[in-house]
Amino acid sequence: MTNALVAVTVVVREYDEAIEYFTNSLGFRLVEDSPLPGGKRWVMVAPEGSPSLRILLARAATPAQENAVGNQTGGRVSFFLHTSEFQRTYQQMRERGVTFLEEPRTEPYGTVAVFADVYGNRWDLIEPRQEGEVA
Repeated sequence: MTNALVAVTVVVREYDEAIEYFTNSLGFRLVEDSPLPGGKRWVMVAPEGSPSLRILLARAATPAQENAVGNQTGGRVSFFLHTSEFQRTYQQMRERGVTFLEEPRTEPYGTVAVFADVYGNRWDLIEPRQEGEVA
């Protein structure tokens, strides 16, 4: 038996706004955008190079969901985006208007900087430390 986590949900205000941000600002690819009944859509994006994990962009449909937009985890970092080229990725994201909440720093697990997405959800951009690399 094999189990795999293949998708997570980000609650968004509007589909097109979210697609614009995730594809143009973060450089993700649009995997699927299919209409569903009731004006809903099945919108999946993924980071370039991500072999399996997808993000479902789900438009808020109730007041409780609207209150969760931008606060998926109560102000904690929600998502962890790995890169093999931190400085290059960091610079590209800044040039595309991504809001970093801090300067890059070195941690025992690698180089990291926290950014906020268009809704305020917090993300870590991380270049993991290579095995044998000294902090």
